[in-house]
Amino acid sequence: MSSSNSPLPSVIHIPLPVPTHPNVPPPRELTEQEQAEYDLVLAHFANPDYVLPDAEPGKGALMEEEHMWLSHECILRYIRATKHDVSESIKRLEGTLKWRRDFGIYTTITAEHVEPEALTGKEFLFGYDTRGRPGLYMCPSRQNTEEGPRQIHFVVWMLERAVDLMGPGVETLALMIDYADKAKNPSISTARQVLNILQTHYPERLGAALIAHLPWLLHTFYKLITPFIDPVTRTKMIFNPVKDDNGLWRSAEARDKGEGTTKIGEPDAKVFELDQLVSDGWSGSQTFVYAHNVYWPALVSTCEARRAEMIRVWRQLGGVVGIKEWDVKAGVRDGKVPDANAAGPAIGVS
Repeated sequence: MSSSNSPLPSVIHIPLPVPTHPNVPPPRELTEQEQAEYDLVLAHFANPDYVLPDAEPGKGALMEEEHMWLSHECILRYIRATKHDVSESIKRLEGTLKWRRDFGIYTTITAEHVEPEALTGKEFLFGYDTRGRPGLYMCPSRQNTEEGPRQIHFVVWMLERAVDLMGPGVETLALMIDYADKAKNPSISTARQVLNILQTHYPERLGAALIAHLPWLLHTFYKLITPFIDPVTRTKMIFNPVKDDNGLWRSAEARDKGEGTTKIGEPDAKVFELDQLVSDGWSGSQTFVYAHNVYWPALVSTCEARRAEMIRVWRQLGGVVGIKEWDVKAGVRDGKVPDANAAGPAIGVS
């Protein structure tokens, strides 16, 4: 019997590195109106006397992590999410600042706390789409714990790690949900809670949601939760994307039309190159196998190192509210701090 001379694909157990130069342009200049809106929100939080409303006594001042979170792009994301209502933007930002404290982003939700949820690889980060967005895979069939707060903590921890792995100019992620192997849905209440967190506290963070192998029976579940999904998010949902030898496509129609771009905010026709896509369930060329004792420490150490570098560059840029994520991440990528004049206006915080 003849044997093939083709080499077997090598198995990979760790995340792929952040793309050095993803195909993402630098941020555009703001219009006069956008700049005016931004300046009002920035001035509110950069006031040296600013105190977070309803904070615990003696804890109203913002922490360094919160100063860094209130980046140029973060403020703009909330302004867009509130349809340019400055007062509502401030209210929403303060709501998220309080939620991040109360939910435990800086305290409770650690790698050690959520690791029991990660043992089977039901969620993992791997690869980047055609716009350099990290792919966050969800595999419901690998569910290994009962529903409870820690499951939601794990989802949020993974979202935060996806943000760590976003390169310069990348503000969104690609969510990859695979319903193969008789996967079952979470309860409606859990789904609504996760949706509320995503839409309220991570606005403008979803670039695309690819849902593969969705059985007809589970269409009912999505119909039930659709009323709780905002219209902008719905446009980013792609059911049963199409794969061929050239990549993973939004649909056969989009591929056949040769669409390179879509409406603003919608995913491109080609969503993934095959070398950034896992083989299992998605037919990519990367033979990724989740091995917890290899993948987990690699992900944690990669994100911790990258986060430390971003904090270092952010401090060198002034360590204030309103610094651009672009400048911080470009500084990490290039190994040097960008020209201070390129960072845009930022008001100091004492």
